[in-house]
Amino acid sequence: MRPVRTVRTCVFRCRTSSFLLLFLLQGGGVLRRSQSSGINAFPVLPPSSFSSWSRWKQLIFVMGFGDLKSSSGLKVLNDFLTDRSFIEGYVPSQADVAVFEAVSAPPPADLCHALRWYNHIKSYQAQKNSLPGVKKPLGQYGPTGVADTTSSGPAASKDEDDDDIDLFGSDEEEDTEAAKLKEQRLAEYAAKKAKKPALIAKSSILLDVKPWDDETDMAKLEECVRSIQMDGLVWGQSKLVPVGYGIKKLQISCVVEDDKVGTDILEEQITAFEDYVQSMDVAAFNKI
Repeated sequence: MRPVRTVRTCVFRCRTSSFLLLFLLQGGGVLRRSQSSGINAFPVLPPSSFSSWSRWKQLIFVMGFGDLKSSSGLKVLNDFLTDRSFIEGYVPSQADVAVFEAVSAPPPADLCHALRWYNHIKSYQAQKNSLPGVKKPLGQYGPTGVADTTSSGPAASKDEDDDDIDLFGSDEEEDTEAAKLKEQRLAEYAAKKAKKPALIAKSSILLDVKPWDDETDMAKLEECVRSIQMDGLVWGQSKLVPVGYGIKKLQISCVVEDDKVGTDILEEQITAFEDYVQSMDVAAFNKI
C-alpha cells in the first residue's frame, strides 16, 4: 500500500450517507475513505479525475428523485422511503406535500414503501396547508447524487390534463362544500322544527263562585258552572268552602289554554246564571 502524505483536509458529512468524503486541498488530489483501513490507507485519486469544482458540487450536493412521473423515479422514491416514514423528519410536513404533488398517480403495488407513504399523505388532504415546514423545490429533497427532472421531464400519464389536477383540492372547493353542507343541515333542522308540535301556553285557575244566600242550591250551582263547555277549557276538582252565616261558596279549579279562554269569558258566562250566582272571583292563577 502506497503511503499517503500528511495533508489538510475538509470533511463534508453528506446528510443521507454514513460515509465521509475528504478533499485534498494541497496538490489537487481526492481521497475516499476505506471501510476497512485507517487514514494511511486512503488511495489518492489524481486531480484529472475531477476537472472542476462544479463537477464536485454535482456529485455531492445534487438531490432529488429523478422523474417522479416515471417508474424509475418512483423506484428511487421507494428506496428512499424504505427506512423512513416521511420525506423529512418524523411527522408529515410541507416536504411530503411537495413530493406528493409531483407524483401523478399512486405508485404500483410492488413499490410498497412508496405506496404506503402516498396513501398516508393523501389522508392529510384537508390539512395540507397547516402541515409544518416550508415547501421547497424538489431538488432539495431525496437522496444525494440524483438530480430532479420531474418538472422538465414528460408526464408518464397519457392524459395531459393529469398534471393540472390538484390531488389535495383547492381551498375554494373546500369552502364551497362546507357552505353547501351548512345550508343542508340548516334546512334539515328547520324542517324538523316545523314538524315538531308548537308549545301551547296553559294556565291553572282557581275560581270562587258565591251564591246569593244560604238557601241557594249549591249542587245546582255547580252543575250550571260545569255546563259551560268551550275549546281549551277543562274543569277540575271542586269543594264548598264556608263563608259565614251558613253561607258556602263553590271553589272550583280549571285548566285553560291562554289563546282560547280568558278569565273575562269565564266570569261573563258563570255570572249569566243569575238565579244561583251572585259573583265570581279569581282565587289563584298559575301558568303551567
